[in-house]
Amino acid sequence: MAKRVGKRSGIYLYAVVADSEERTYGAFGINESTVYSISDGGVAAVVSDVPNVKIRPERRHLAAHHEVLKRLMAESAVLPMSFGIIADGSRAVGRILSLNRKAFLEQLQRVAGKVEMGLRVVWDVPNIFEYFVNTHAELRAARDRFLGTHREPTQEDKIEVGRMFDRILNEDRDAYTGKVEEVLSRHCYEIRQNPCRNEREVMNLACLVGREAQEEFESAIFVAARLFDNNFSFDYNGPWAPHNFVDLDLRLSADH
Repeated sequence: MAKRVGKRSGIYLYAVVADSEERTYGAFGINESTVYSISDGGVAAVVSDVPNVKIRPERRHLAAHHEVLKRLMAESAVLPMSFGIIADGSRAVGRILSLNRKAFLEQLQRVAGKVEMGLRVVWDVPNIFEYFVNTHAELRAARDRFLGTHREPTQEDKIEVGRMFDRILNEDRDAYTGKVEEVLSRHCYEIRQNPCRNEREVMNLACLVGREAQEEFESAIFVAARLFDNNFSFDYNGPWAPHNFVDLDLRLSADH
């Protein structure tokens, strides 16, 4: 069985790769543990042994997890595992590989020769509400009507203006995201929209890009950025393992 934390010592899973042989990669895993693989039927789990402790999402542990993925990506396609997955032992790892072999191979084929690139666009303005008031007459009129100085606004007034602000904010996000995706889609296999993390965020995109097409993709970002004024800031990152494009519902038992 696999679990998020282990009370006993166990085997930490970083990723699954296509490999019929078992190998040792080096001592760069969590807690500087030796990273090695366990193979079964053409797929292999890249793992390391972990002691009798809970693996917390500390910076050093997260960095080690991503370092393993980075090194694996330099060699081949990887299916990254979420941080913190621990199996009871090598037999449990082999069982996971056996039960999920078909899904693993399908997903590996899907991401072969591809990497994930991220793009985050934000409104680079001092006050996001005032920016929208100044750029949207409808919101400006509502602000003046409900929140004007002629009287103390009620809670209902504030809620009404807040609802209008949220609606316009999301309408603008959809429109701007569509403009950017239209440019980037010519250079991506897939694009996924991740939830915005705060009001200032316009879009948070994950893009599946061919390994050999990264420069073209980066150039396309600059083309898209030229469609926007200086109130918008574009920040791209990567390449990463394709976390947002791996859809796995792991089978942990034969009757699952």
